[in-house]
Amino acid sequence: MMDPATREADPHPYKMKDLCELTGLGRQAIHFYIQRGLLPPGRKTGRNMAWYGEEHLERLKLIKRLQHERFLPLKAIKAILDGQQGVFSASQRGFLLGVKQHLGPSIAEGADRPGETVRVDATLERIGLDRADFDRMLALELIGVREDDDGNAVLAADDLWILESWAEVQRLGFDEALGFTVDDLVLYEEMVTQLFQAEAQMLLPRLKGVDPARAAEMIERGLPIVNAFLTGLHRAKIRNFLASIG
Repeated sequence: MMDPATREADPHPYKMKDLCELTGLGRQAIHFYIQRGLLPPGRKTGRNMAWYGEEHLERLKLIKRLQHERFLPLKAIKAILDGQQGVFSASQRGFLLGVKQHLGPSIAEGADRPGETVRVDATLERIGLDRADFDRMLALELIGVREDDDGNAVLAADDLWILESWAEVQRLGFDEALGFTVDDLVLYEEMVTQLFQAEAQMLLPRLKGVDPARAAEMIERGLPIVNAFLTGLHRAKIRNFLASIG
């Protein structure tokens, strides 16, 4: 591994083995992240040789933290990373960190540390969710799981609402017999992802001159209002559609 002076002089000082040592990730995992578009390719100097920079190292650390501590699937991580590209300048990132420090627990709790977990098998039994539906959620990367110290599959407690919502929808009759499947949830996930990315691009330039503590208060108090607006807008669209058919 290169010494600090060499790293400062060379913008791409790391070999693949250096990234593996510094992050604890395997070579195959890093190549997989590159293939999935989560990590940009290194600077090629030969057929089987590439060099990587600090941005690669920091991104790998972030991916690992989001995946292993926050249980985020790779699809969600990629959406976060894609949303940051070209959006967050250094000053905006500093502003966001200030806002984050002032946000209340209803939004920011657990953002920097692993949260409470629940065992998957016990949860599926409790809420009456079919294992095949859960496995499909994993395949679609709507949720993420990991193993605890005893080898049990565990889920972040913050993600329980996804499973509980789908189980409740099925009990209402929106089940596979009528053609409703877990795949239908992807529509909503993709739409909300696009909405959030557009919100970030709209809000950041407008709030940059606001004190971070004040901005955090505005966001925390405004979020329920926005959610209520979206619910009302959804209902209005349904009412307008029904009115249009006579």
